[in-house]
Amino acid sequence: MARFIAEIGSNHNRDDARARRLIDECADAGAGAVKIQVFRIEDLFAPEVLAARAELRTRSAWEFPLELLAPLAAHAHDRGLEFGATPFALWAVDAVAEHVDFLKIASYELLWHDLLRACAETGRPLLLSTGMATVSEIDDAVAVLRAAGARDLTLLHCVSAYPTPLEQCNLAAIESLHERHGCAAGWSDHSADPAVVERAVRRWGAEQVELHVDLADEAGNEAGEHNWTPARLGATIAACAGPPLTDSAPADGDGVKRPMAAEAHDVPWRADPSDGLRPLLATRAALPSGALS
Repeated sequence: MARFIAEIGSNHNRDDARARRLIDECADAGAGAVKIQVFRIEDLFAPEVLAARAELRTRSAWEFPLELLAPLAAHAHDRGLEFGATPFALWAVDAVAEHVDFLKIASYELLWHDLLRACAETGRPLLLSTGMATVSEIDDAVAVLRAAGARDLTLLHCVSAYPTPLEQCNLAAIESLHERHGCAAGWSDHSADPAVVERAVRRWGAEQVELHVDLADEAGNEAGEHNWTPARLGATIAACAGPPLTDSAPADGDGVKRPMAAEAHDVPWRADPSDGLRPLLATRAALPSGALS
């Protein structure tokens, strides 16, 4: 059975009580782990880009209070969940390492090999998300991780579009990643479609599934098109326990790992290998011309 990782890093609202409730409801839904994100906004984007794009500066509302690390990790463990983190800076790797059971490297940071090395050197199990990446970029990243000591590695097929169109999920790439790299493979979901997740597990053998989870409002609605409520997560986890599927479906794709059309516009917005900041240097250079507006 696949392990389900509930990503709550964009939905804790910097509030201890809300984060604990998310952990509790994810545990009740049958998740195996919860995960946070650790960054400061200046770790994500180059200064000139933050100055030009006011909407990017609003992401400071997602910054995780480091004083919550230890108590939330303990709470997750008390609820039988593993506790993980996605660090977006080298200092963040050091800050979270002693508190987490695993680390996840985001798709946007796949090219930043210094971060990959730092994560591998912690000795923690690693998950690498592969949205927007080419085969050669993934090959290079896996080589860096293994050279730095990574032994317990899972590659997550991902399409970095929010939400991901059904016909661009290309779920067969889960199997392609597993066969090419000889390690566990899974699915980082942005489709918010139960049928897609069920298919990732029951047809393509996803060993780990990561999903963004948020609490329902008073009307039962969830925030954001790519989020899951704990109740819907629980129903999907139960459905994934069924027997293997052998049919074909539009979400399967051809299994060739490449950037999909829905995420192509974000490819230049990945972290640059030179400093770990977004977007790539060539994209930053276009800022005065208005190309980033």
